[in-house]
Amino acid sequence: MSSTSVVRAAVGVAVTADLPVLLWGAPGTGKTSAVLSLGAALDLPVEVVVGSIREPSDFSGLPVIRDGRTWFAPPRWAQRLAEAGAGLLFLDELTTAPPSVQAAMLRVVLERTVGDLELPAGVRIVAAANPPESAADGWELSAPLANRLVHLDWRVEAADIAEGFMAGFPVPAADRLVSPGAAGIAAARSLIGAFLRVRPELVLAVPDDPARAGRAWPSPRTWDAAATILAACTAGDAAEEVRAELVLGAVGEAAGFELISWLRNLDLPDPEALLAAPDTPLPDRADRLYAVLGAVVAHVTADGGPSAWEAAWAVVANAARGAPDVAAGAARKLAQARPAGAALPATMRGLAPVLRAAGLLR
Repeated sequence: MSSTSVVRAAVGVAVTADLPVLLWGAPGTGKTSAVLSLGAALDLPVEVVVGSIREPSDFSGLPVIRDGRTWFAPPRWAQRLAEAGAGLLFLDELTTAPPSVQAAMLRVVLERTVGDLELPAGVRIVAAANPPESAADGWELSAPLANRLVHLDWRVEAADIAEGFMAGFPVPAADRLVSPGAAGIAAARSLIGAFLRVRPELVLAVPDDPARAGRAWPSPRTWDAAATILAACTAGDAAEEVRAELVLGAVGEAAGFELISWLRNLDLPDPEALLAAPDTPLPDRADRLYAVLGAVVAHVTADGGPSAWEAAWAVVANAARGAPDVAAGAARKLAQARPAGAALPATMRGLAPVLRAAGLLR
């Protein structure tokens, strides 16, 4: 895939996963037309809101009196999205919007609220910004707003532009854009958790430089976004380059490259195979063991059946023989996911120390 195609596909995945995404690119490079094409492909209306010509009240609402009370009336673009029930909100020229407007936009991105109007769940948010070297009289993106967006660099390649003029510009295939399920997100969170156990210094790294703070950097919020990205890419069978582009866009290059490299070398066993043969040798490395047990618990939680839940305790017991501290965390999550009608398996009797460490026994 060309770099342009990767970014176009990444935008589609982010929109489908309901992650606010920000496209960084020079003016006149087709960001707006790409978002309009994506909206057409997904059969969603698109509302383009240019931040540089807006006032804070365009996002916080104008105060009016209604039934004797103050009501912050939303602008027409927000009302149209609410009436449609779904759509793409395209916030353009983010970095040329004054800081007061950026602050008002932050509430839209964070709370999905415009004035006193809450946007429907079907509304997705895409933003665009010009790089500082291309934006005259621009402002750095505030760190709180930047940390709520997945940052993608909009690259232009001559071959892609030439092909687009001749055959049309590609858009992500709608049938490849699949929303991640709760089970997939839970499994991905387990992977992220296992990674952060071995790299705890990457949990939060706020850049000192305002320019870098206005881009992607790791925080608990962006790691959560990275988990959703992993789940969405797995659900939609996205290309490896697309997954990497999105992960780096969420947590930054340094942390993102480490996670991608770690995932490539993980080589985890299939949870279903482990449940069928719980005495299978488990990984010795703590991070891999965390990831394996997290995947088993996520699989069992998604399955929801008593038999899978009971079988998972045998896997935990197997892990407890070599790493009781790692097994304790899995035991706690497994106990919380006990389905109705599930019997306490005999293997739990040998897990008393582990259950005590997990706070499940006194």
